[in-house]
Amino acid sequence: MDRRTFLTGLLLSTALPLLPAFAAGPEVYDVTPDLIAAAKTEGVVVFYTSLDVAAAEKLAAAFEQKYPGVKVKVERSGSERVFQRIGQEYGSNIRNVDVAETSDAVHFAIFKKNGWLTQFQPAEVSKLWPENARDKDGAYAAFRAHLSVIAYNTKQVKAEEAPKSFADLLLPKWKGRMVKAHPGYSGTIMTGTHALLPVLGWEYFQKLGQQRVMQVQSSTEPPKKLAQGERSIEADGNEYNVFMLKESGAPIEVVYATEGTPITIGNAAIFKNAPHPNAAKLLYAFIFSKDAQQLNSDVGGLRSFHPGVVEKPERTPLSKIKLLYSDPEKLINEVETIKKKYEEYFGT
Repeated sequence: MDRRTFLTGLLLSTALPLLPAFAAGPEVYDVTPDLIAAAKTEGVVVFYTSLDVAAAEKLAAAFEQKYPGVKVKVERSGSERVFQRIGQEYGSNIRNVDVAETSDAVHFAIFKKNGWLTQFQPAEVSKLWPENARDKDGAYAAFRAHLSVIAYNTKQVKAEEAPKSFADLLLPKWKGRMVKAHPGYSGTIMTGTHALLPVLGWEYFQKLGQQRVMQVQSSTEPPKKLAQGERSIEADGNEYNVFMLKESGAPIEVVYATEGTPITIGNAAIFKNAPHPNAAKLLYAFIFSKDAQQLNSDVGGLRSFHPGVVEKPERTPLSKIKLLYSDPEKLINEVETIKKKYEEYFGT
């Protein structure tokens, strides 16, 4: 089943009735000795995640080192598989997951609408996270973020000749030299397309579709095609793979477009009826801590909303990048239109 068909179906399914509206405001909590003791009594916490395997394992190890006696059971898969698994479990009245995170903000808008999330918010999130990086009711918060960026192969394109904007991608010299991911498969690209539409309009995508762009699926693929020299320009793709490839020696450089760069927020939440509620609260607080957020940055190349995180000096800080946001609740209703238009203009 197509990922977006499943997503839309999960929201609209009559088999999944919407629960009563959330109470106003989150329940803000601190990590206390009583919470730690209760979590140790439960002994385990189940974490569904789409993080890179290395980052997920290091995060779990750091938690277990800080809170010995509480083991993290990491269930790692791609964002859509995590999303589908939770939907299937809750649709069958199965309760396995304690805490989950994915890279697609739409997932958590749907989880919230279906009434599956708690309203617990760690004090660190309440104090430090900007309002646009946390749900107003406390149902979820931005555990991580990454950008969808333009990039170029430095062996094939000189810095002074590289595109500086999305508009530059329409220049004749880039025809047949670009690679791009697909919004029908990638949540990052769906979010990015939605964020760009108010700025560029469908006319831009129609013209881009005439540039003989290599079409791939995942947002992880364009940086790899670029690094391998199969294409000179990345029209979109995730920033963290560009970071990782560049730091490993690949001839690749990122561009932050003058019109703005789409940001994709990956949320996390505690699920209602979690089998290990205290351990869930403890892990949830930990993943938003400075140490955990620093690990996300160092190991995964991800962005954080924690003001204490220090990024590698060669990375441009978010504060110096013009960011374009997508509202996940609005995107839910526009998914099918975006897919249809995109397929019309790109022929795939």
